[in-house]
Amino acid sequence: MELKEIQNLIKFVAKSGASEVSLEMGEIKITIKTDKGEAIVPVAAIPQASPVMISPAPEVSAAPVAATPVAPAASTVESAASNQNTVKSPIIGTFYRKPSPDKPNFVEVGDRVNEGDTLCVIEAMKLFNEIEAETSGTIVQILVDDSSPVEFDQPLFIIDPA
Repeated sequence: MELKEIQNLIKFVAKSGASEVSLEMGEIKITIKTDKGEAIVPVAAIPQASPVMISPAPEVSAAPVAATPVAPAASTVESAASNQNTVKSPIIGTFYRKPSPDKPNFVEVGDRVNEGDTLCVIEAMKLFNEIEAETSGTIVQILVDDSSPVEFDQPLFIIDPA
């Protein structure tokens, strides 16, 4: 299991509201506990003893670490006026401002958009997901560079509905 898959699992558990989830996949055992939805703690990732060893390997417990996703544009989003809407990424993937390399960007700063207009696409597992405007308004800021990786719930655009 790769680190990205573990991060996705942690985010999924946090979003689901479950208090504890245990998962065993081959050689890896993972237990994720949440504390009232405030912190996500990976409790243990224990590799099992390989058949070559004579005695079983001692269990290794990872020290509890609070996983806190960091939005790179958090300071920019906080400074946005309260009447402005922030469009956030609904999935983890790669952010693209264009439908294809030879096409123009979906939107630019200053463009007027209507509810349902495509703002960008996010590629996740070879699937391109169109991200649409949830409200009508003017694009005030584009918070992510083209072809950049984005996290779940990361701010992408700021739209002024005025």
